[in-house]
Amino acid sequence: MAGMQRAAGAFVVVALAFVICRWPLQSAWGGTPEANRRPNVMLIMPDDQGYGDLRFHGNDKIDTPVLDRLAAQSTRFDRFFVCPLCTPTRATLLSGRYYLRTGAASVTRGLETMRSNEVTIAEVLKAAGYATGCFGKWHLGEHYPNHPNGQGFDEFFGMPTGHWDNCFDPKLEHNGRMVKTRGYITDVLTDAAVRFVEEHQDQPFFCYVPYNAPHTPLQVSDKLFDKYKARGLDDRTAAVYGMVENIDENVGRLLKRLDDLRLADDTIVIFLSDNGAEGPEGSRYNAGMRGMKGRVHEGGSRVPFFVRWPGKTKPDRVIGEIAAHIDLLPTIAELCGVEKLETKPLDGRSLVPLLMEDDVDWPDRMIFTRMPGWKRLVSYVDPVISDLQPLPGAVRTQRWRLVNDGSGWQLFDMIDDPGQTEDVAADNPQVVERLTKAYDRWFADVTRVPIRRPPISVGYNERPAVELPAPEAYFTGSIRWYNQWGFAHDWLTDWTDTADTIRWDVDVVNAGRYDVTLMYACPPEAVGTRLRVEAGNSAVEGSIQQAHDPQPVLRPSRQKKRRYTQAFAELELGEIQLGEGRERITVKALSKPADRVCDLKSVWLRRVD
Repeated sequence: MAGMQRAAGAFVVVALAFVICRWPLQSAWGGTPEANRRPNVMLIMPDDQGYGDLRFHGNDKIDTPVLDRLAAQSTRFDRFFVCPLCTPTRATLLSGRYYLRTGAASVTRGLETMRSNEVTIAEVLKAAGYATGCFGKWHLGEHYPNHPNGQGFDEFFGMPTGHWDNCFDPKLEHNGRMVKTRGYITDVLTDAAVRFVEEHQDQPFFCYVPYNAPHTPLQVSDKLFDKYKARGLDDRTAAVYGMVENIDENVGRLLKRLDDLRLADDTIVIFLSDNGAEGPEGSRYNAGMRGMKGRVHEGGSRVPFFVRWPGKTKPDRVIGEIAAHIDLLPTIAELCGVEKLETKPLDGRSLVPLLMEDDVDWPDRMIFTRMPGWKRLVSYVDPVISDLQPLPGAVRTQRWRLVNDGSGWQLFDMIDDPGQTEDVAADNPQVVERLTKAYDRWFADVTRVPIRRPPISVGYNERPAVELPAPEAYFTGSIRWYNQWGFAHDWLTDWTDTADTIRWDVDVVNAGRYDVTLMYACPPEAVGTRLRVEAGNSAVEGSIQQAHDPQPVLRPSRQKKRRYTQAFAELELGEIQLGEGRERITVKALSKPADRVCDLKSVWLRRVD
């Protein structure tokens, strides 16, 4: 009995010592680390949903009850800025650095690719023990390691490119493998995000949900489209508002699942958009702002920004200080208790003092905006862009917006004139001089590293099969993209001369033998066309044995915007040998029995060994 009493006493002493020793380890969020793990993060970002596409922001033509409620539950930044286009915003948001530093200079032809050595929010949080998932539109490079799985995301489900042609029953990518789905694309992406949350509810998670809606193609259910048409809206606006209402419903599903799993109090929910509303100036409600998507005026880059963390951030609180996409990484890192950031030098600052404190000494700052001008960039045939233009561009301070949209510098007082109706540059020459000089210094700084069209990486163990797509090809002669600009899913046509070639620059990380398959279309009279694929001293060739000539299909859309899709056949040529390092994959036509060679969608390279 005495032994048992001594043992019990010793247990009490040990237990008390254990508690005392653990007391200093209480986390910054209150309580012990087990009871208060690092918070989860759910980052939701629709594509092309403008500031005015919310009833909460004064639009009485749209129904967004869930987002309105989320806004009321959140601390909101009234003046939050992103880029006027999608890829630049995504690169900046994920890296904490202005997009020109990351190499993501445009929206197609490989120029949307963020350099793989950039450190993303996902990589920062993954290193801190987070499960990381991305569900939706990536648009920062479709090839590994520029792919989400190479930039810190354990799980990716969605579209690595800039848009998807079909929103109903889409075929999407899951960690490098294409899968068939059933349902509307926003619903399908939400299903995947919900599964991710359920699977990782017992550990901190970062759930990034960059919906592709309401970006074109404007595809939405008849029910939602008819609802907004009945309100007297044109087809474009009715479709967009229907797509936004569907987003609203799906955000409700995400928030409800957090509630059901009792994770809401432990999850930071952030909502923003990637740029201003798409469409002609004045085509839909934009809260009185000047400019839309693609413009450097306020309406092109000011977006909603809501942060909800129950018990930590105050509901229905509005912050008037300007902030931007560059601030997301340092802010999320600090909120999650990540103290040492192993990143490249950041342009943003943590917004935690503004989020958590009522009275903060917050100095004025300059936020810079530039419009990429993608139509000019996609015409480049050289991999190095040597004359990257600084304009159109803008500088935003707490009071001023200095803008040059191509017609010279203009200055607007955004406190007295938020709609930018009066240019006051002539009355404030010193302000104009100070801000123009700051913009010039900024542009020179962020473009110190030349922007290059990157080669496509080939041979990673994580991706033994790689597609060389038409939008990233170089070509000669009369060859052109069928849909003009070479966006995702486009293909090459008008190949009529055997002297013309199509090529891709690749970077081979594992030398060896690779199977070569061409995705082609051709009429019956072109059967017998002989094609050759070369790489260094290695080559493989073969003839088209079967016609494949379906008519291109007009992509469904509520908007009168003609873009076509096409189905392609496979031509297996055989093997080539690729050496390690830079190679050039060239497709040539050795002979053709008809006027046309063929249409070409892509070349697939698959490691044999």
